[in-house]
Parts: sequence; structure tokens; C-alpha cells
Amino acid sequence: MRSGYHQLRVREQDIPKTAFRTRYGHYELQVMPFRLTNVPAVFMDLMNQVCKPYLDRFETVFIDDILIYSKDEKEHEEHLKAILELLKKEQLYAKFSKCEFWIPKVQFLSHVIDSKGIHVDPAKIECIKDWASPKTPTEIRQFLGLAGYYRKFIEGFSKIAKSMMKLTQKGIKFD
Repeated sequence: MRSGYHQLRVREQDIPKTAFRTRYGHYELQVMPFRLTNVPAVFMDLMNQVCKPYLDRFETVFIDDILIYSKDEKEHEEHLKAILELLKKEQLYAKFSKCEFWIPKVQFLSHVIDSKGIHVDPAKIECIKDWASPKTPTEIRQFLGLAGYYRKFIEGFSKIAKSMMKLTQKGIKFD
């Protein structure tokens, strides 16, 4: 018998049951670690509670991925020390063979994180720019759903989207 990491494929109709919400969006798992249920949501909640003092200041957490971003190496050293001390205090330990340090730029959940902060992945911007013109209210909703995810990165997004939102209302003629 082989030991190690096992995954169990989730039945299509059960995927919504694996759903959990994070500060970065709504996720549904298609595979689940063997013998574990609801672990991602519970662990994500724990990590959000533990890391709360630093979240979105210089740290981002998604399940068991902790990203620390800083303006320069000295600041990064301070941030890294603060996070490691916080984890130690809470008796949470990292497997250092799975850690990467001093990476100048990383892609994470459709975002790029670097010394200047969190940015939209340029590939996602191209996807939005290349989207075919919506021809129905449903297609407008789909487009706004995708684009709306990035609203905090688009200045004046609500004003830009307002005329499109009106076209999704009942009784408004789509033209």
C-alpha cells in the first residue's frame, strides 16, 4: 500500500457542497483530500483569523498559501519575520521544503503580486478586452460578472457599468 497524498473526485452534483467563500471570491472543489471534509473552509477561516493583523497590508492568504509582499528586501525581511513569529505563536508550522522565498513577482488567483502590490493579471485584462459584444441581457450579466471581479482595480467602474446594468432590467429595450 502506498502512503502519501490521495484525492477523491467529487461527483458533479456534489461540487456545490464543497463551496467556500474567501475574501478573493467563491470556490468549489472538484477533488477533495482523502477522508477529509470541509477542511478548506475551516482552515481558510483559521488562517484569516490568525493573519488578520497583516491581511492586505503586506500579506495575502488562500487556504495554505501565504504570500508576503514588500517594497524592498529590508521591509520583506521584517514582514517575513512578523508572519513566521505569528505562525509560531499559534503553533502553525510550515514545511520549508515547500516554501519559496525572495520571489520578485508571483501569479496568484488571477492576480500578479510584486513590490508595488497586487495587480490584475494582464491575461485577464486581455480576456475582458477581447470579449465579444454582448447581444442579450444574459450576456451583459455574464460580462459584468467577470469584469466586476476586477472593479477595485478599475477607477470609476460603477459609472462605466451603469448604462450596461440598465440594459439588464426588465422592461428596458435592449438595443
